[in-house]
Amino acid sequence: MTRASTGIPGLDDTIDHLRIGDNVVWQVDSVADFQAVVAPFVARARADGRRLVYLSFGARTPLLDDLDSVEVHTLDPSVGFERFAIATHELLAEIGPLGFYVVDPLTDLHRAWHSDLMVLNFFKATCPYLFELDTIAYFPLLRNRHSYATVAGIRETTQVLLDLHRIDDALYVHPLKVWQRHSPTMFFPHRLDGGQALSITSSTATTQLFASLARRIDPPDVWQRMVEDAWTALAGDAAAQETARQTLLGVLVGGQGRMAELSRRRLRLVDLLAVASRLVGTGRIGGKALGVLLARAILEQSGPELAPDLGADGLAGRLEPHDSFFVGSDVFVSFLVSNGWWRDWAAHKADGADGASAARLHERIPGGEFPRGVREDFLQVLEHFGQAPIIVRSSSLLEDDYGNAFAGKYDSVFCANQGTPQQRLAAFEDAVRTVYASAVGPQALRYRADRGLLDLDEQMAILVQRVSGDLHGELFFPLAAGVANSSSLYVWDASLPDAGMARLVLGLGTRAVDRTGGDYARIVSLADPAANPAPADELGRWSQRRVDVLDLAANTTTTLPLARIQAQLAGPDWSLLASPDAAAARRLRELGRTGRGVPEVIDFGRLLRGTDFPALLRAVLACLAEAYDHPVDIEFTVNPERDGTVSLNLVQCRPLQTRGVGGAVGVPAVAPERCLLATSGNFMGGNARLPIDWVVLVRPDAYLALGEPDRYAVARRIGVLNRALDGAALLIGPGRWGTSMPSLGVPTHFTDLNRFTALVETTYAAGGFRPELSYGSHFFQELVETGICYAALFDDRPGVLFRPELVTTPPNRYAAFCPDAADAKLAEVIQVARTPGLMLHADVTEQRLLVQWPDDAAAGRTGALAEGPA
Repeated sequence: MTRASTGIPGLDDTIDHLRIGDNVVWQVDSVADFQAVVAPFVARARADGRRLVYLSFGARTPLLDDLDSVEVHTLDPSVGFERFAIATHELLAEIGPLGFYVVDPLTDLHRAWHSDLMVLNFFKATCPYLFELDTIAYFPLLRNRHSYATVAGIRETTQVLLDLHRIDDALYVHPLKVWQRHSPTMFFPHRLDGGQALSITSSTATTQLFASLARRIDPPDVWQRMVEDAWTALAGDAAAQETARQTLLGVLVGGQGRMAELSRRRLRLVDLLAVASRLVGTGRIGGKALGVLLARAILEQSGPELAPDLGADGLAGRLEPHDSFFVGSDVFVSFLVSNGWWRDWAAHKADGADGASAARLHERIPGGEFPRGVREDFLQVLEHFGQAPIIVRSSSLLEDDYGNAFAGKYDSVFCANQGTPQQRLAAFEDAVRTVYASAVGPQALRYRADRGLLDLDEQMAILVQRVSGDLHGELFFPLAAGVANSSSLYVWDASLPDAGMARLVLGLGTRAVDRTGGDYARIVSLADPAANPAPADELGRWSQRRVDVLDLAANTTTTLPLARIQAQLAGPDWSLLASPDAAAARRLRELGRTGRGVPEVIDFGRLLRGTDFPALLRAVLACLAEAYDHPVDIEFTVNPERDGTVSLNLVQCRPLQTRGVGGAVGVPAVAPERCLLATSGNFMGGNARLPIDWVVLVRPDAYLALGEPDRYAVARRIGVLNRALDGAALLIGPGRWGTSMPSLGVPTHFTDLNRFTALVETTYAAGGFRPELSYGSHFFQELVETGICYAALFDDRPGVLFRPELVTTPPNRYAAFCPDAADAKLAEVIQVARTPGLMLHADVTEQRLLVQWPDDAAAGRTGALAEGPA
């Protein structure tokens, strides 16, 4: 019951028959030679009453002349590896055990994937499953069309590997691997003669036989051949160049979506060859890498006339040179397959955002091993960079696309890149594994689930960038870094025209994209760079105090106080960043504390007023937004040049999702007795008139009394309400939403907030809670992308009204959504009020936001007027 026949009695004797579970790979010179050995296998299986299945890839006429009693299933590899592999597994599961399979040549998969690596991955993902199902499967592999590494990987995985040669019209079979079987003559070549297999054991005959064979020890794989052909086309005519360009675009970028369309218009063959020369593995480079390449290509092609005041070379002359490597998405698949995790990856899509498969992967990936060839490529990347700091960044297939920014959902890891080559390689591999694990992190999965993206291909490519900056003592960092948006639809000053905005920090840009504890970035309106949203007498309070840098001596990233950074920076550089804090100096004089020097504030005064940096940034944003036909969001660094100018390094570019300002709505007059909150300025969002069905309020006094574990519990319960409330809901809380520090606000993840209609941060001086207008941060990006209205209520500023008692008087509905006994204490902290009739009005032109009941009757139905006005 465990044996079967090849249909060739002599071959059965040679290899001691086939075994149930065998995957049989035939290396052949031609399909016709394979047909000569598969026909007797099929005939014998049919005679034995076996279930015969033919798997076609749709690229050729069937290998079998007689399809009688053969089930034919056609699978389309052009849908991509992931969908194809999953569809194959589903089909095998449906067919069930004991099938006898004939499969189209594995070499045919080159046509769709252009990657030997993915042919190997498909075999390694499918072969074990066929073995478990007690099948026997015949796979042809065309000789000299696959690299040695691919054939070696197939040999390692399969149970039987047979070389088939045709010499002078005679067929010779040479067993290379026959799992768990052995005989004295098994691995000699054999000549097939009718039903016999005649061993060739003589050294003379064997030598003559193999001397007649034309062998290539390690032929280039299909990707290498494609790149070589593209380099040849570069010196050819326009038609040859365009054919090569389209082929490379299909492999590196993909063929669908607006980013792919933009790539077809903007990326030249030479751009794509530059990527191919720096690609580890094969596959697509992902959204983040594509965004950087597209943005640089757009700017380099813009011409000097776009920005004549920026120099003869235009924008291209003001950009730092690009120095990056790319780890293709196929390497991610290889990592999963080689570690035995492919089935978990396939299953996690059906499991949903909170499934067990994703949790297992997230736990196991940090301990995974890379294939040897990949590790050798990693080492070459590190040899290129030497000991210069690098950053390993996520670049998934869906990332940074129109409508899907994935802002902050996937990890990026700085590598100080110090130590021995072995230590640097180990740190680099850890960084790649960290990025890979974030692909199945809870935040990323919930983001994908919320947008209906769980079932789409989402492999993780990697972008490896040289860190922009310079060495200051033992500290490495750029003079300035930040994020910028080409459109300021979320405005803070209605009098300023829309020329874009930026969020600027000293040092690494991590403090520009994260809501950092007790620290603030400089918000810049590019229409008036000198303007500052912070009050003039509070500049020190709203400025940066700590700096993220790479400490090369400690081989790590670290955060240092400004004084330590000032000691390392040369005078001219520091003067671009810092200005005297007149208000702080005046307070010191009033206190009699003089003689300690003039206090300074990081406001980038000279950089914004004394250089052409604002004009450069405006021109870059305008050029990119025009090419994208859409507002854009970029990340960048700024460094001084010897001639007194500054250079810009573009490290990320993606479409900025906006819902538009909308038409003017007109905000009613404030009626204090039925107004829940009102503010002039300090809100972000378009014009809106929205009904509010629910208000969720975190009581600041009760929240302040909680310990840190209970504050995290509050954040989790907000997530429960976020998913459970039916209708438009307004969320109000003390300090910062989404902070990583519970002492500054409620430490929610954005997925705990993403279904609320509006979000409000309030001041509570007794607890030190204060809002932060975090324009440009990942939190800001998610607010914009999701279309959530945001307001910050500063109780010490004019035009602000907040009457929380209007929603704390009605019955608290919290227990209806969180009924557990453990939640009883939190019911004193979280108020959930049903608010029929409540309306939110926002007008960008007037810079007014109002949340108010239209009349006393509506407020009375809520119960808000039961206690009367405060």
